[in-house]
Amino acid sequence: MNNDLSPRPSRDGTEQLVSQRNLTLIIYALYILSIFGGITALVAIIINYIKRDDVRGTYLESHFTWQIKTFWIGVIGGVVSFLLMFVVIGFITALIVGVWVIYRLVKGLLVLNDGKPIA
Repeated sequence: MNNDLSPRPSRDGTEQLVSQRNLTLIIYALYILSIFGGITALVAIIINYIKRDDVRGTYLESHFTWQIKTFWIGVIGGVVSFLLMFVVIGFITALIVGVWVIYRLVKGLLVLNDGKPIA
């Protein structure tokens, strides 16, 4: 009798790490796409929180933390910039926040490409 309740063999550690790395790359891509349409950032942050435990203990954990911090600081910076637009300086702060977010995404991608944790 075939027992379907038996545990499946776990995936090879290397295969799982490659899969998680690809997911991290996809999340970076979603954040970059959000520059053109913000909804993809929401999808990315949800994936970050759902999959965070899966990457715990790997070098990818630092990338997830980096992505989450980039999202939240970018959102806060965007809101503050929007509020400051009534006194014109908000346009300058919005540009600064935008450049900062792009910098963090590009830096994260480059470090991920090297297979290293991000500091």
